[in-house]
Amino acid sequence: EDGPKIEGEAKFSAVETKTGEEEEDILWKKRAKLFRFDKESNGWKERGTGEIKFLQNKTTGKIRLLMRRDGTLKICANHLVLPTMELKPNIGSDRSWVWSVAGDLSEEEPVDEVFAIRFANSDTANEFKKEFEEHQKKMSS
Repeated sequence: EDGPKIEGEAKFSAVETKTGEEEEDILWKKRAKLFRFDKESNGWKERGTGEIKFLQNKTTGKIRLLMRRDGTLKICANHLVLPTMELKPNIGSDRSWVWSVAGDLSEEEPVDEVFAIRFANSDTANEFKKEFEEHQKKMSS
């Protein structure tokens, strides 16, 4: 057999991974596909497919929306749910919603985004709307 000869045994130990979600409770989560509106091309670009969650900070009580892409777990949406946000129906779909965010934190720097989210069915989409609006009310008090 050609190649390098390696002697001894490899030792692996568990590594604790921090997600930034340790101090939060999951209020709701479902699978969805997220899009962002691209001003340059004047069209929608797919941001990722994965689990979207509403998380509440155990200390501050603030609620944020977080979505990570399947596989890589890269964050594709990360922002507080604010009372000023307006969730609008996506024209032509009963399983999709659109909203604007001032300062989404999924990238290094805060970026203003227009997001669209699509769920597998209209029941889940309506559940998302109900949760979104409920959390907005909590954040306004």
